[in-house]
Amino acid sequence: MTCATCRAAITAALSGLSGMRDVSVSLLGNSAAVTLDNKNVTSDVLEAIKAIGYEANIVSLRPSDTEIAHLQMDGPLHVSLSIGGMTCASCTSTITRLLSELGGITDVSVNLMGNSATLVVESKKLIPEVQDVIESAGYEVTVVNVGPVQAISNASGASWGRRTIVLRIEGMFCDHPHRHFTIRDVVSAIVSSSGSPFKVTVHKTLTLEDRARLLQAKEKRGLLYRLGSSVIVAIPAFIIGVVFMSLVSSQNSTRRFLMGPMWSGNASRLQWLLFFLATPVMFYSAGSFHRRSLKEIYALWRRGSRTPIWKRFLRFGSMNLLVSSGVSVAYFSSITGHADTSTYFDSVVFLTMFLLIGRYMEAYSKSRTGDAITSLSSLKPAEALVVGLSDEKMLLGGFRSIEGDVEKGDASTETEHFSEPGHGPRVQKISADFLELGDIVRVPSGSTPPMDGTVASGRSLFDESSVTGESKPIRKYPGDRVLLGTINIGKVIDVRIDVAEGKTMLDHVINVVRDSQTKRAPIERFADHLTGYFVPVVTLFALLVWIIWLSLGVSGVLPRRYLDKDVGGWPVWSLEFAIAVFVVACPCGIGLAAPTALLVGSGLAAKFGILVRGGGEAFQEAAQLDVIAFDKTGTLTVGGQPTVTDSEDFCDGTPWKRETVLGLASEIETSSSHPLATAIRLYCEDKHITPRKATSVEEVPGRGLKATFRDLGCSAIIGNEAWLAEHGVEVPAELSGRLESWKMEGRSVVLLAVRQDDAVETSGTSPFRIVFSFAVADPLRPEAKAVISHLQSQKLATWMISGDNITTAKAVAKQVGIPESNVIAGVLPHEKLRRLFGKRLNNRCMIAMVGDGINDAPAMAAADVSIAIGSGSDVALSSASFILVSSDLSGVLTLVDLSATVFRRVKFNFLWALVYNTAALPIAAGVLYPIRNTRLDPVWASLAMALSSVSVVCSSLMLRLYKPPIDKQKAS
Repeated sequence: MTCATCRAAITAALSGLSGMRDVSVSLLGNSAAVTLDNKNVTSDVLEAIKAIGYEANIVSLRPSDTEIAHLQMDGPLHVSLSIGGMTCASCTSTITRLLSELGGITDVSVNLMGNSATLVVESKKLIPEVQDVIESAGYEVTVVNVGPVQAISNASGASWGRRTIVLRIEGMFCDHPHRHFTIRDVVSAIVSSSGSPFKVTVHKTLTLEDRARLLQAKEKRGLLYRLGSSVIVAIPAFIIGVVFMSLVSSQNSTRRFLMGPMWSGNASRLQWLLFFLATPVMFYSAGSFHRRSLKEIYALWRRGSRTPIWKRFLRFGSMNLLVSSGVSVAYFSSITGHADTSTYFDSVVFLTMFLLIGRYMEAYSKSRTGDAITSLSSLKPAEALVVGLSDEKMLLGGFRSIEGDVEKGDASTETEHFSEPGHGPRVQKISADFLELGDIVRVPSGSTPPMDGTVASGRSLFDESSVTGESKPIRKYPGDRVLLGTINIGKVIDVRIDVAEGKTMLDHVINVVRDSQTKRAPIERFADHLTGYFVPVVTLFALLVWIIWLSLGVSGVLPRRYLDKDVGGWPVWSLEFAIAVFVVACPCGIGLAAPTALLVGSGLAAKFGILVRGGGEAFQEAAQLDVIAFDKTGTLTVGGQPTVTDSEDFCDGTPWKRETVLGLASEIETSSSHPLATAIRLYCEDKHITPRKATSVEEVPGRGLKATFRDLGCSAIIGNEAWLAEHGVEVPAELSGRLESWKMEGRSVVLLAVRQDDAVETSGTSPFRIVFSFAVADPLRPEAKAVISHLQSQKLATWMISGDNITTAKAVAKQVGIPESNVIAGVLPHEKLRRLFGKRLNNRCMIAMVGDGINDAPAMAAADVSIAIGSGSDVALSSASFILVSSDLSGVLTLVDLSATVFRRVKFNFLWALVYNTAALPIAAGVLYPIRNTRLDPVWASLAMALSSVSVVCSSLMLRLYKPPIDKQKAS
């Protein structure tokens, strides 16, 4: 795949397959992901891609984790394809169109830069049909993954896990390991039970990125071979056809010999020599252009094609067809018999050479844009130092005791069990693939943990910038979580593995980055639509150019001096303009404008601790923001550990004692995960209060909780004032003043009210009565005020939305710099954004909602851009457009600035490609020829075409120089 046309072609080809539910093709990743009803249709997917001229292979099939038998069910399946041979946007358009014509295929997405595609099929029987369609169009296709549209993943972090592994054993094959053995048991038994030594490793299938790199390497290698052959031919062609014929006198005997006929006829020895030089270039060096263009035409006009006849004339071909047409016209017009001394054979050689130079530069540049996942994957260590393995657990020949090789550090101060070699737990170096849950691994200074885990012993500093974007080192103590990919920059520590392979935080980051690259921005879809009509328009334009110049020449309108005496008349003279038009026009620059910039942008976002789940569309919307709304608790405030700073009981005159009502509060708040509930629960624990057993507990988000205590014969409600008001509870006058003072200080108020249920049964009524009040302080994030100030300086309106009371909300807003008029308080979760729309959005604005992703989920779902602040499991479960891996609000500044920077670059690339093609086409058509006979030779036109796409890719690569606003401020 080379541009958006290729992606669209693959998407269309896969979408038309029956049983296809979803297709997503990654241009930069040379891959595709499809969702199928049944895995049997994977071969259809490959055939569909190959049918339109691309190469594809299946990288992996992803079944549901719940039951393996689920794969045998006919249902919607998501299919990922690796497609080779796509070169430009026309290729993606061709594949998309072909697949869309197949019945039972939906959601086709072709990724040119990723050399991939994704689609959804209704049945697995459609996959072979998809493969046939793509292969018949001249592409290589491999089914990477097939799985149900909605897959459920198993929970991670269990104390024991079940693993399905494939072993590569040199010398034997074992496919029935004992089900209770760990991988080390299996390998140890294999190694120790045989007289001949076996080398055992865990066999891993190639990932989508691995296959993309292989396809890119294959493409570059093929281009290099063809380029080398054309350069070899170009040297003698240049010396003979240009230098010798220009510098040597016409009376020279050698030149006269070359100008003489070889046999009877008009062709000279020079023409025959150039013909023999140009022919291998025509059919080998430029052969890939001809082959793919023919397959594209065949795929369009093949029997059974569902594309309407009229549409086949409006949208067809790709860059391959334009290049093939230009080269073919130059070659075949040269072998037409005429009496002139000049031919285009040398132009065929030079034109092909420059085209291949441009294609190779483009392929090389594209391979550099998609290395974000590669750099993240490289953070995984290949080996681990396991502590305390018993002798029988050692792999003979596979483990090595390295106690004497490991830097111990200051054992007396940093760890308790580290000891001198030979006197402590055995430390062995093993492959990281052999690790199991619960293993203790040693992490020396400068190393990374082989999996996510918790510190078992020791204290150290960790650099988490590669995963979370946090620049400051984080101190880790026993019990703290450490992540794969982070670097220990302190003393040696021991870590207990508690996350299974493939479930680590780094794996989640990689998966999010990979998925985001298949989600395309609206401007990409517009570019694909535009490039779909590019080739027919250029073809028509080239024919018109030839006809117009030919008509003007033959009719005598053009001066005779325009006609070069060495060129065979007006037909051949005018043909040069048409060839130049064919060659200079290229949809690649337009098709690559958006995906290359967005791919680099998603990699930069991951580098700075931002996961782009919404893909290109999220980038585009974030670049156009007008309003950013923040939740209060847990977003502008720390949220993690709010504390009860004041309290007051009103138990006098009631049958309840202070310890009893606090026991009620402790029990009720145990059922909630809200930060305020946590603060009250911890407050009761500090007071050594024993929770009272509740019969039932009900929680209303944004309000509070209600519980029944049958043993005590009472009911209790706890929450904000609005929650108590809904139950007819009035706040006593003596309490109102105290509550207002708490609110003015920015503290949240929580009230507890109780009623006797037996009194209700006796008298019919018994109102709730306030028995306790809490003032909970949640400190502001240190960076909150600076972040709000910076956003306002960027002309962005900042709002705060909270379910807390209006007084407390305004007090917090004042501290961070949000105007009181931009505060919405006392609202339920589902009302948050509705109120903002009602107040602010009389005209259309783009709104972002920043929250913790839990209580703010309804508002975030309704916002144009949702930004979740969280870590660990929050990242894994959130469905936000963007996720800040670190809880630092400065990530919002980086997100907004990076999105604007990336989208500005997308628009620049798009405008540059359009202007480039718009300016180049008239020049190639000869509008400047009346001015001193200035024209664009087809050879130079080929170089100009190559620079079009290369310049766009290089422009996107310049984004790597981006620095976030915080770094810019520090530098200034």
